[in-house]
Amino acid sequence: MENVKVIVWGLGAMGGGMARMILQKKGMEIVGAIASRQEKAGKDLGEVLNLGSKVGVTVTAESEKALKEDADIVLVATSSFTREIFPQIKMAIESGKNVITIAEEMAYPAYREPDIAREIDKLAKDHNVTVLGTGINPGFVLDTLIIALSGVCMDIKKITARRINDLSPFGTTVMRTQGVGTTVEEFHRGLEEGTIVGHIGFPESISLISEALGLEIDEIKQIREPIVSKVYRETPYAKVQPGMVAGCKHIGIGLRKGEPVIVLEHPQQIRPELENVETGDYIEIEGTPNINLAIKPEIPGGIGTIAIAVNMIPKVIEAKPGLVTMKDLPVPAAIMGDVRKLLKDGGENA
Repeated sequence: MENVKVIVWGLGAMGGGMARMILQKKGMEIVGAIASRQEKAGKDLGEVLNLGSKVGVTVTAESEKALKEDADIVLVATSSFTREIFPQIKMAIESGKNVITIAEEMAYPAYREPDIAREIDKLAKDHNVTVLGTGINPGFVLDTLIIALSGVCMDIKKITARRINDLSPFGTTVMRTQGVGTTVEEFHRGLEEGTIVGHIGFPESISLISEALGLEIDEIKQIREPIVSKVYRETPYAKVQPGMVAGCKHIGIGLRKGEPVIVLEHPQQIRPELENVETGDYIEIEGTPNINLAIKPEIPGGIGTIAIAVNMIPKVIEAKPGLVTMKDLPVPAAIMGDVRKLLKDGGENA
């Protein structure tokens, strides 16, 4: 019974965390590791992950070389945007491997990049593999969890959900897209230029919920405002002086015939506790019956993203070929035993 073989593409905060988690799980092994930064290439993965011991996998910056390895799935953690990550997904598919990516737009790529989504779906079906975009959000809190809660409702009039979270665990890509460390003027200029986007994924989450529930959303609006810090804040990936931007308050609104049916709020910032901001995840469904869920503090974004990407590995391997979303797959669940036992063939063909 062979182990499930994984290639990790991207060894930053999230990709590195996924690699560490996989190394701790029974029935899985890492057979390849692709770094975006050349200085990590040529080193043992254990050294890059600061494990204090070697794991026998040499990190490479040559993606084509790594993808020649015999593997079942590639975890891609390199970008937030479908268009940017598409060449990497295409390479992985054409090498005959399933793909899980934490690129936020890939949670529902048909919204922004319908042509690319169709191409990914066709490529995946042609090569008999499956492609999934997931993460903590989009991917779970403000979409999959809402969809699951709606299952006990006879009728739904409106969904309002908030995720008040700490950005601190995330790496440089997320800091850049949130505008962390910019001045207020730079923040607004970044919004205009498209370099700062706030939370990436509201249209994807709203579209995912709408399609799963049949809500027929016909318009999506977004509002973005800077969260200006009053105190000095610092993470391994950002430094924010008082008066600078510590995060972004972002609201996504899904409308049907001009009326808001889905409202998602996501004020996220680094080190919120320094200004006594309590984090949490809150979901309110106005319907029959009314549903109110509060999770305090919030589900940790970094750990949650790492965990759901790894935990979805057996479900993606077992899924039908093509491009899928979280609504298409079984309920997410933690892997606590041998991952091979979660596969229909017991891992014989993994």
